[in-house]
Amino acid sequence: MTTETVSPAPAEVRSGVAPYLIVENSVTAAEFYKKALNATVASLLPSENGKTMHCHLYVNGGSLMMSDAFPEHGHPWEAPAGFNLHLQVTDIESWYKRATDAGMTIVLPLQKMFWGDFYAQVKDPFGVIWTMGETPKA
Repeated sequence: MTTETVSPAPAEVRSGVAPYLIVENSVTAAEFYKKALNATVASLLPSENGKTMHCHLYVNGGSLMMSDAFPEHGHPWEAPAGFNLHLQVTDIESWYKRATDAGMTIVLPLQKMFWGDFYAQVKDPFGVIWTMGETPKA
């Protein structure tokens, strides 16, 4: 993916809450999320200094937005802490396999939990923990 191949125009924001991540390299993160989470890039806005000002992805029907860190403008990169991003999915085994095959590390292996759902936690190369859940059909 290059900045010339994706529209910089604003994209439709999907879902009630749209997480916004600050990462060290949004283009690299977007490429990774395409492989690991079947994401699609909706828009990409480069800045004049070669960084990415805004990147908007669609993941599992919702919006995920991110940008590179801009310490010169008071937005330095900090290690993610105090949150995770949850994906409620169908066919959790394929989501889990795609994520781990792409390079996410296992935090909590896929298993059936005491509340009845199948659940797993994985961590991406950017430090973000992703949880996945699937409620079995009755």
